[in-house]
Amino acid sequence: MSDTPHFSAAFRQQLVDLIEWRRDVRRFRTDPIPPDVLIEILRLATHSPSVGHSQPWRFVLVEDPGLRVRIRRNFSAANSEALHAYKGEKARLYASLKLSGLDDAPVQLAIFCDNDPQAGDGLGRQTIPQTLHYSVAGAVQTLALAARAWGVGVGWVSIIDPLDAKESLDVPEHWDLVSYLCLGYPQEEHRDPELERFGWQQRLPLESFIFRR
Repeated sequence: MSDTPHFSAAFRQQLVDLIEWRRDVRRFRTDPIPPDVLIEILRLATHSPSVGHSQPWRFVLVEDPGLRVRIRRNFSAANSEALHAYKGEKARLYASLKLSGLDDAPVQLAIFCDNDPQAGDGLGRQTIPQTLHYSVAGAVQTLALAARAWGVGVGWVSIIDPLDAKESLDVPEHWDLVSYLCLGYPQEEHRDPELERFGWQQRLPLESFIFRR
């Protein structure tokens, strides 16, 4: 007897809902995430595919208040610098956006790529070594979907100096920061992305991404 699961039409619709309701969250409640829920979300993230089964993701839970202050300062400096790249109405709009949940999210998680993982013995990455980073990015997406299934929001803080963050968190030299995440229960729920809702960028049609050769 095969134990291969059968995914019903009802499940597929739920999967559509999960993907479409996965939103980047920046407005968090301060309620803690139960430890068993957090561990399950991380466990599911490790079931993502990775080149050569190298499993290069490295999760750093940033819990020390002093380190969180350093990350917050890093974001503030990077955000101020980014603002100067915009002019006029775009600058005004950028300045009005809430671009991180660092002040309220109960969990902060830095996800690094180990550029020299022992697992996998280099299989599949000789020609495209960036596949290690791609594997970690895939794990971030899996994590975000798993979190959404548990009602937990995830916000990716990309406006950050990765080298400064790496130094602050004192990780091995051969690790690269791929993602800095805030996790927590959202203050509000929306199906549409916040950047779309506030007029920064509308969703492009599917046909604009598909090319035939």
